[in-house]
Amino acid sequence: MFGKILIANRGEIALRVHRAAHDLGIRTVAVHSTADASAKHVKLADEAICIGPPPARDSYLNIPNIIAAAEISNADAIHPGYGFLSENARFAEIVAEHRIGWIGPEPAHIRMMGDKVEAKRAAARLGLPLVPGSDGPVTSLAEARRVAADIGYPVLVKAAAGGGGRGMKVVPTADDLETALAQARSEAKAAFGDDTVYLEKYLLNPRHIEFQIFGDGRGNAIHLGERDCSLQRRHQKVLEEAPSPVLSEADRQAMGARCATAMAELGYRGAGTIEFLWEDGAFYFIEMNTRLQVEHPVTEMVTGLDLVREQIRVAAGLPLSMRQEEVRMNGHAIECRINAEDPETFAPAPGLVTEFHAPGGMGVRIDSALYSGYRVPPHYDSLVAKLIVWGATREEARMRMRRALEETVISGIRTTIPLHQRLMAEPDFIAGDYSIKWLEAWLREGPSAS
Repeated sequence: MFGKILIANRGEIALRVHRAAHDLGIRTVAVHSTADASAKHVKLADEAICIGPPPARDSYLNIPNIIAAAEISNADAIHPGYGFLSENARFAEIVAEHRIGWIGPEPAHIRMMGDKVEAKRAAARLGLPLVPGSDGPVTSLAEARRVAADIGYPVLVKAAAGGGGRGMKVVPTADDLETALAQARSEAKAAFGDDTVYLEKYLLNPRHIEFQIFGDGRGNAIHLGERDCSLQRRHQKVLEEAPSPVLSEADRQAMGARCATAMAELGYRGAGTIEFLWEDGAFYFIEMNTRLQVEHPVTEMVTGLDLVREQIRVAAGLPLSMRQEEVRMNGHAIECRINAEDPETFAPAPGLVTEFHAPGGMGVRIDSALYSGYRVPPHYDSLVAKLIVWGATREEARMRMRRALEETVISGIRTTIPLHQRLMAEPDFIAGDYSIKWLEAWLREGPSAS
């Protein structure tokens, strides 16, 4: 087992990794920008090293400075959290080249799944169902027209190196294709330095359902059920729950087994999430994330398995702590992402937190690095807390979330707590009747009376 882990991240996920490491008796090293000198994970870690000024490119994305921090502190391993360098295959290779442990998948698997075109090819080889689309990148308008005509409009142009909705354009008709193709390429080039795009069928009203998998790198893998992440705004997840309200137990086990078998065949190591669109009972692979997900706590709440602890154990060469037949899904969990944003306009709202009071009680968990007197910096993602609840039933979880949101106090800054309170009372959410397009339509039209 590792003796000391450097946490190459910030905020609530850095604190989450620190706690899992301390549960295992492992010392931690926090790295931070000058803007995060007073951050909670910096205060609690055994050691802290400043790695640069606030811009992420000069600190949390600064590979030489992170490696230097690991060497100075004699860290045995690096945990990248999520975001920043967590899916950077070259960073994982550099970590290994410096004989430092990497708490994550093999670089080859990160690289494979980081390219959406190659990921689709790999998924097809591994027997996962795909959205109909191009076999690879489309390099000309003529080729795009042929592919679109074959699969039928509407189609979606997507950046191969993309994420977060950037480099993604919906094409309703053939007349719109040329403009959409040019715009997607331009956005992809600006955001990712790569204008490669591909086409796939645009599903009209799907849900976003993802399966949590875990592999030991030795040909063994398990799945931990699914999460429904369909409540999204601008392709960014707002609320997640497990299990999905729409899946049957038979479908859950069948697709989960397919995912686990695919990862075992790949020889995958560590945590990963295979994401699907689901419509009319059919699954369609869209991508795989080779890291821990923001929404991993809902899986932990329904399985009882500490995913970060498992990441550390597997990276240290230990076997999976659970066999598939031992995995049990118990009850229902919901996670609300609380952002430092105006709940109406969604404009970022950093600033000084004058009061912070976390909710409590049975089945309530909050993952947050906030404290009274902390100043939320303007330089990073606006997520400031994740409120997670568990209930024996979905309705019990919903009522518990409603109560927990009422108890949560974050003063001094605007947050999206009011949005989540409205959602908990919305009839469509109560019925579990929503898709990836539902939230944006609801926000445009205004909530129904409740």
